[in-house]
Amino acid sequence: MNMEEIIMGIIINAGDARAYAHEALEKANSGDFQGASSSIELADEAIGRAHDSQTSLLHKEAQGEKIEITALFVHSQDHLMTAITEKNLILQIIELRRQMQPLLEQAAKA
Repeated sequence: MNMEEIIMGIIINAGDARAYAHEALEKANSGDFQGASSSIELADEAIGRAHDSQTSLLHKEAQGEKIEITALFVHSQDHLMTAITEKNLILQIIELRRQMQPLLEQAAKA
């Protein structure tokens, strides 16, 4: 795989991870915590694929191959870092939502 394909793999998978994380939040907001968990698993898998691509670049450099730092490469790293951060924050929001759900249901009955 050439450098551009690896970089695009990072960008695409990081984008997928963000989309799945936001999907999980939407599901949690509607009370579907099992669906939210499934979407988070998909986000984790996409982050794993992006991380694998990133690792392949690190291995190339560790083996002495010069890695050119382009704007697209930096962009891919930004996408991955943002996806990981958003997923982690969304996990915290989902947990808060899970803890609040009984209170919301109780308030709706009152």
